[in-house]
Amino acid sequence: MNRLEFIEKIASAHDVSKAEAGRILETITSSIVTAVKKGDSVTLVGFGTFKQVARAARTGFNPQAGEKIKIAAQKVPKFVPGAAFKAAVDPKAAKRKADKAEKAAAAKPAAKKPAAKKAKKA
Repeated sequence: MNRLEFIEKIASAHDVSKAEAGRILETITSSIVTAVKKGDSVTLVGFGTFKQVARAARTGFNPQAGEKIKIAAQKVPKFVPGAAFKAAVDPKAAKRKADKAEKAAAAKPAAKKPAAKKAKKA
C-alpha cells in the first residue's frame, strides 16, 4: 500500500475528503518524525513504538576499493512492532510464544512462603 492508497482508505473509512485524509496523514507522520527527531519515543499501543537509536562508530569494508573505511556514529529511526501487530501478522508465532511462556511457568516451582516468626515470651 502506498501513500495515495492509504489516504483513500482513510477517506472512505471515515467519510472525509481525500484532501482532509491527506492532511490527517501528514499530521500523524510529521508528529511522529518530530518526536523521534527530538529523541522521544512514540508508542501506539497494539501497533508499535517508533524511537531513535544511536549507532556507534565502526570500521567497515569497501569491497570495490578493497579497503577499510571509517563509518561515523549516527542516530537512526527504529520501529519495534507491538505484540498485537506481531500476532496479526503471524498468529502461529504468537501461539508458539504463549506456549513457551506457559511451559516455562509450569516448570518453575512455586515460591515458598516464609515461615511465621514465633512470638517471644517476656
